[in-house]
Amino acid sequence: MMHDVCGADPVSETGQRLCPLQAALAIRPSIESYDDFSRVALALLRFIGAAYATGASDCWEAAYRFADEAPGVADSPLLVARAAALVRVLRSRRPCAPCFMPPSCRRLSSDEAELMRLLAVARRKQPGELESVVCRFVGNENEIATTRAVNALACC
Repeated sequence: MMHDVCGADPVSETGQRLCPLQAALAIRPSIESYDDFSRVALALLRFIGAAYATGASDCWEAAYRFADEAPGVADSPLLVARAAALVRVLRSRRPCAPCFMPPSCRRLSSDEAELMRLLAVARRKQPGELESVVCRFVGNENEIATTRAVNALACC
């Protein structure tokens, strides 16, 4: 995606102006830009988010099945539990529930992109870095529980 001469309107590689939806999708990150662990974590967060949104127990079963079949996952029930803990913390600590796309979607919602950023920061293990990023996402009053949940998932 490029911008026109003024920098105001996004345009495609062929020079055509993009509609607002196309422009928004063009700047959203894609699941392909993440490593295997992040993709597994994102899928689990999506299955669990769908379980809370729909109340369907099939979503929980899908999360466990997905984790069982994911390569490189040593303790799939623990991974699902930690992803569920993060979703629960976010649902209880934010004014609105996080927005999750369907598990098969290749694009990320803004909440999902932020969660992937939090996981990446947690996996780098830089002291103090995660706390500041978490505060911007959930606020100071919810930082401790959210930081613990993100760290637990990132260390799984």
